[in-house]
Amino acid sequence: MAFERACAVSEVPADEALGVTIGPLDLAIARDGEEFYALQDLCSHAAVALSEGEVVDCQIECWLHGSHFDLRTGKPTSFPATEPVATFPVEVRGEDLYVDTATTLNGVTPD
Repeated sequence: MAFERACAVSEVPADEALGVTIGPLDLAIARDGEEFYALQDLCSHAAVALSEGEVVDCQIECWLHGSHFDLRTGKPTSFPATEPVATFPVEVRGEDLYVDTATTLNGVTPD
């Protein structure tokens, strides 16, 4: 595993996601309580940034058409999206979040 620093814990809002870029990947970093998640920052339905949507009940909403994705699995939980987005391992190290972009948790290959 090759974890890279994504951001400070304090930068991730409680009800929104934070868009970050690590290497060639754009990621949406989100939190649910004290748990942190990293997803590819690209809706599988309309190719817009998920980091611009709201985070509620361990889901992120795509702002364009309203699809919701589970932060843990990347699977869509509402239409119009039907395909999952890639999810990545996250580690909290002190005050910072690190993401392993070389490994997907759900087997989805990032676009």
